[in-house]
Parts: sequence; structure tokens; C-alpha cells
Amino acid sequence: MSLFSILMAAIAPGIALLVYVYLKDKYDTEPLHLVIKFFLLGIAIVFPIMIIQRAMVLGLGESPYVFSFLISAGVEEGAKWFIIYHILYNHTEFDEPYDGIVYAVALSLGFATLENVLYALYNSMSVMSLLARGLLPVSGHALFGVIMGYYVGKAKFTTTSRKRRWFLVCALILPLFWHGVYDFILQTVTQNWLWYIVPLMLFLWYGGMIKIARANNRSPFRFVKREEEMNT
Repeated sequence: MSLFSILMAAIAPGIALLVYVYLKDKYDTEPLHLVIKFFLLGIAIVFPIMIIQRAMVLGLGESPYVFSFLISAGVEEGAKWFIIYHILYNHTEFDEPYDGIVYAVALSLGFATLENVLYALYNSMSVMSLLARGLLPVSGHALFGVIMGYYVGKAKFTTTSRKRRWFLVCALILPLFWHGVYDFILQTVTQNWLWYIVPLMLFLWYGGMIKIARANNRSPFRFVKREEEMNT
């Protein structure tokens, strides 16, 4: 298989998922250059995270619980949350709840895409096998991004500081938990692991679609668009 085919098969799932989430924005589409910026930020944090994780493995060992929930999910989701909170949260373009989902997914998929490329380069896999990875780890990162972005969006547009703090905590803890569960299954189940992963992914996809719909429905621009449609 050519290097070009390998790279395209590794990159395609992440790009496809990002386009899907981007086009789901019903009322106020985000600037494409800013979405790409967050995608590239996701790529940029891969190697620093790998170094931190390697150091933690050497110091803490590879217990399935420690690796899944602290070293893998903890570091990765913590880094994403840090970027979303410190770069996106007060950005002028963050002006509706769904924006949190768009940028968190872009960040997550940038990370997942480079991770997928590295996996493809260091493992001999067919194009179909690489595309199949898009249904599991790549889409998993996208769904963890949906959860994070949904609660960051709720925090941004809530009216009380207490609720704001609670939603920001949820934006970190919930994707970290589900990411940890995903990794824990892969770490501990050696046979018939699809029987556990597939229901988990279906549950996350179902919840993700609900969150996407709810975030869109909370957009302050939905009334403006309805008025424009009525006047045309």
C-alpha cells in the first residue's frame, strides 16, 4: 500500500467527522479559519501529551485503572479542557452554545487524526482497517469533544456563577470518565471486546446527537433566522 493511501485513510475519518459537526451548526456558522486553528492545536498537543504520558507510565506503572483514567483519559481530556477554557471560553466568536461543541470537536479530532496517522505509520494495516478505526477511537474522541463542548457551552451562557462552575466541572469530568471507560475496556477485555465497545459507542453517539440538538436549540440566533425566513 502506498504512503499516500495510508495517510488518506488515516486522515479521512477525522476530517469527515469534523465536517459533519461543522455543518450541524444551524444558525451561526463558525469562521472556518478558527475551526482549523483548533484542529491544528489538537495536532500540536499530541507529542507533548505523549511525553507526559510516558513519564507518568514510568512513575506510576501501567495498572489498567491508573493508565485508563489518569494517564490516558486524564492527561488528554485535561489538556483539551485547558485549551478550550483558556483560549475559547472568552473568545468573541463563542456566541452561542453550539460553538463549544464545534471547537471542542475540532480540537479533539486534530489530536485523534495525528494519533491515527502515527498508528498507521507504525502498524501494518489495510485501508479498510484504518477507516474502521474511524468508527472507534477517532469517533470516540469526537464524542468526548461533544460532551466537553456541550457543557462548556452551558457554562458560558448560564446566568449564575454556581451553575457555571458546575458545568465547567462536568465539561472535564464527564468526557474524562467516558474516555477512561473506553480505554479500560480495551486494557482489560482481551476477547469479544466488541461486545462491550459497540454498545458504549452507540450510547455515546445517541447522547451526542441529543446534545447537538439541544445546543442548537439554545442558540440566541434561532429567532433571528426564523424572522428572516418569514420576511423572505
